[in-house]
Amino acid sequence: MALLENQAGLDTTILYEDGRVGGENKASGMSKGIFFSILASALFGGLYYYASLLQPLSGQEVMGWRILFTLPMVTLFAVAGKEWTLVKQVWQRVKKTPAFAGVLVLNSFLLGIQFWLFMWAPMNDRALQVSLGYFLMPLVMVLVGYFVYGEPLSWLKKLATLLAAVGVANEFFYVGGMAWETLVVALGFPLYFYMRRRFDVNHMGGLWYEIALMLPLSVWFVMHGALSWEVLAQKPALYILIPFLGVLSTTAWAFYVVANKLLPFSLFGLLGYLEPILLVAVSLLLGESIHLREWPTYILIWAAIVVLVLEGGKHMVMQKHTRAAR
Repeated sequence: MALLENQAGLDTTILYEDGRVGGENKASGMSKGIFFSILASALFGGLYYYASLLQPLSGQEVMGWRILFTLPMVTLFAVAGKEWTLVKQVWQRVKKTPAFAGVLVLNSFLLGIQFWLFMWAPMNDRALQVSLGYFLMPLVMVLVGYFVYGEPLSWLKKLATLLAAVGVANEFFYVGGMAWETLVVALGFPLYFYMRRRFDVNHMGGLWYEIALMLPLSVWFVMHGALSWEVLAQKPALYILIPFLGVLSTTAWAFYVVANKLLPFSLFGLLGYLEPILLVAVSLLLGESIHLREWPTYILIWAAIVVLVLEGGKHMVMQKHTRAAR
């Protein structure tokens, strides 16, 4: 089964192996995709702050615990959502084409870096640098959608992209370049999403293997971490905080995967601008600050978001008129 996008109408269509074509109309498919994308961004914003509650654990250890508790939750989501067949299908592909396992390993590596960085940054005063990467990531995804998938851009999306690009240029020329954390997020995530779509693992089954392959390293992180009975005695809330980390992480990623599946690449990327706004807010709550020279970057990108809101409003009005005309 392959996912196809109706580029002109921003529609989502499913092409089955037997040649059947099915899909969701604009009102349902687009609305669901936007809803899940916004909800995922809100949960990721909460997860960013959540990491600070887990001290004195290190970023690596938190990442390890996150994977240990996320894998069972992803399994539960897959079974409850009747998507375990997708896990089996991926395994059949590996058996048929062993080299396909390399794709899963690469995807797991790309996602694992993001998991680790997301937990490490707010605990090491690098939350703003990672947040800026999440601002830049949708711009990169819009460019990928345009140049790789041939997705058209409305004039409002072009304006939003231009504003964001000028903001990013300010970061390069007036602030002195991009931090490595920013580049890892901005370039790594688009590559990850491209790989998932390119090799048709853009679903819960693919995510299950990506997380499962992180398990050995996660166990190593936990075994060599700072958590001990003494630490638990000093901070008993960790008994609840650590398991809930998996629940929060899995729910956020499940919504994110659904949104990525329902939305065209460029629109999915542009909606991603909501998450870094929340991440910046969390960064400020954690005591970090935006330097004066960086403000133009954030202001321009926030202006781009306003343009996207106008684009969304325009799309909703067009949908309403289309339904009324039927």
